[in-house]
Amino acid sequence: MKIRREKNNFNKGDLRRQIYDLFEQSDRKPLNHKQISAALNITDSGVRTLIYTILQEETEQGKLNEIERGKFLLVAAPVQNFIGKIEINRFGKGYVSVEGFTKDIEIPKGKTMFALHGDMVEISFNPKGRNPQGKMIRVVERARREFVGILQQSKAGMFMLPSDKKVHVDFFISKEQLNGAQAGQKVLVQILDWDRPEASPFGRVTKIFGLPGEHQAEMHAIIAEFGLPYEFSDELEELANRIPADLTQREIAKRRDFRGITTFTIDPFDAKDFDDALSIQKLDNGNYEVGVHIADVSHYMEIGGPLEAEAFNRATSVYLVDRTIPMLPERLSNFLCSLRPHEEKLCFSAVFELDENAELVKEWFGRTVIYSDRRFTYEEAQEIIEEGPASKGDFASEILILNDLAKKLRKARFEEGSIDFSSEEVKFKLDEKGAPIGVYVKTMKDSNQLIEDFMLLANRRVAEFIGDATNNMNAGKTPKTFVYRVHAEPDETKLQTLRSFVKQLGYKLPYTKAEGSVGIIKSLMKAVEGEPEEGVIRTMAIRAMAKAEYSTDNIGHYGLAFDFYTHFTSPIRRYPDIMVHRLLQHYIDKGRSVDESEYEFRCRHSSLMEKRASDAERASIKFKQVEFMLASVGEVFDAMISGLAGWGLYIEVTENKCEGLVPMDSLMGDNYEFDSERYIVYGLRKKREFHMGDKVKIRVVGGDIQQRTLDFELVDEGMDAMSKFAMKDIAREPRQQRGRDSRGGSRGGSRGDSRGGSRGGSKGGKRR
Repeated sequence: MKIRREKNNFNKGDLRRQIYDLFEQSDRKPLNHKQISAALNITDSGVRTLIYTILQEETEQGKLNEIERGKFLLVAAPVQNFIGKIEINRFGKGYVSVEGFTKDIEIPKGKTMFALHGDMVEISFNPKGRNPQGKMIRVVERARREFVGILQQSKAGMFMLPSDKKVHVDFFISKEQLNGAQAGQKVLVQILDWDRPEASPFGRVTKIFGLPGEHQAEMHAIIAEFGLPYEFSDELEELANRIPADLTQREIAKRRDFRGITTFTIDPFDAKDFDDALSIQKLDNGNYEVGVHIADVSHYMEIGGPLEAEAFNRATSVYLVDRTIPMLPERLSNFLCSLRPHEEKLCFSAVFELDENAELVKEWFGRTVIYSDRRFTYEEAQEIIEEGPASKGDFASEILILNDLAKKLRKARFEEGSIDFSSEEVKFKLDEKGAPIGVYVKTMKDSNQLIEDFMLLANRRVAEFIGDATNNMNAGKTPKTFVYRVHAEPDETKLQTLRSFVKQLGYKLPYTKAEGSVGIIKSLMKAVEGEPEEGVIRTMAIRAMAKAEYSTDNIGHYGLAFDFYTHFTSPIRRYPDIMVHRLLQHYIDKGRSVDESEYEFRCRHSSLMEKRASDAERASIKFKQVEFMLASVGEVFDAMISGLAGWGLYIEVTENKCEGLVPMDSLMGDNYEFDSERYIVYGLRKKREFHMGDKVKIRVVGGDIQQRTLDFELVDEGMDAMSKFAMKDIAREPRQQRGRDSRGGSRGGSRGDSRGGSRGGSKGGKRR
């Protein structure tokens, strides 16, 4: 270990760090300056004197203790215990996130003990120490106790290999706990016992899904994997069925009556629940009154009753590729609350008076009764918009007026700094057995954006009505507890990654603090509009941003550039909207501010359930993408690089948006490395570079339905792709199968015949 020397001046900082390294390696033995000099191979008398000076300085600061003249000992900083959530990667290394810490605490591979991914754990850690690693103490609470995987027979017995690659251990299943399951089947396993961290946990089969790759087996496995509730209890269904459908005159009399005003819904063609409708009428002063009418779900729920408890637990509906897992029983979601055509319905409404420039003149919030005159699909409304004034369709003039107002609202929103989140959505055509026979990409058109803009207006104005201190009802009062949809500024590191990325494509993103970045990102989006790289830059910009969530702490919505924003418009499928309806009526009735801690708890739960739903939806899409593309093994497609990493290139097929990986070691003709700062993959010798957004051709090599991954390889003149394809032709079995035989011997373990070591290695709407 040598010290850097510059013109007879030694780097004191480097020397101090090396001294501390020696103390930490000394196993708490005292050291003097001579021992330190010898260990660092320093003979220069000036540097030896500098070492003694550093030792004295650190002693004065309390970091070293001079136990006797000239002998120093490192003062051990107090180790503290912390509780946090652990994430474990596929290689077994853990990372614990603790509230108040900016960085996760690392737990070395093999030291996570009995923890599994997502568990709440207690660890010991020295926050002031130089060692960034923590020590596992115990599992406080399991994130889940059931896991999905495939049974595999080995010499030591039956093991379940988890489908989730974040579950880093296999489960040993004894004959008594198989419950009729056989090797090769996809099953749900409950963890029973885990007595040694180096061994596999004991498990019990609780459900048999079927053979891997079968549609129903895979979809039910996804439902179980994410812990989604699949059915409502008989008691809850019976309770919902007893709710009367008829509207009483007494209830109607309490509400503002919109039954005589033109009202309709616009939804996807396959929608079953209609939770929002629009009404429009021209006023005598020439302005337009637009009503945003939302199903009054809270009217049918007893506060704190069984129906609301179930809605809270689920928090959101889940939209898998072949089914919906609703938040509410069908009688509520598809019948009582659904704003079906030619039926009188109870609503909670936001009513706006807008002038011809879509400027807000007046607003009103409250409970209403409506009658929907017509149900439009997005396609039907779009046809009217595209035909324009020549359209002879039902309510054509009303739709054209609403579209004109929506465009003006949109223009004003973008001028205020709102970022355009418009994106494409992958949809599947399935046969009667659930197999994908086609993939199509759904894009936002004017009819979609018409609804989007009026929903945004309602969500924003409801939040301002409660939260804005400048409102007359709030003037001089302490802000009331409310449920907001918040979106934080981008992380500085992610913003720098975006800056480096767009620089490669010829765009300059000026340096600014995170809170000032909305303007430059908006300018970037405008600059790339219509350019070939627009899609990939939009994707990277969205990745740079934080995720929106629910909170009582209103920090504003960064992406929309709104100081106040909430979710008011989808109570059939989102529990936070039900909370917003209840709170809005409570405050309209002059109620006092509610308990913030209780609503913050409900907000956090809703955010977690929303993420769970999103992950499950994405898993079902990935499953169908892999299944669809496996029919095209060997075929070549036009594609685009959609992501870069140290292990390879992520590639998105142009025609169907299916994404796969080109492993780094499959890139022929050079040795390639990933440069995270420039966000490129480059060849060390020939200097060839791969960038996000590059157009490429790929061949489908194979895929793994269990891991929901696709394997691609590049096809171009600079790489001998055919030879790689031939090599991979023999290795297309699922990831769990590969290499299992070579590890079978380790399954014996010290338990003899039992087990061995652990395994290595929306409904078309936005979630704004």
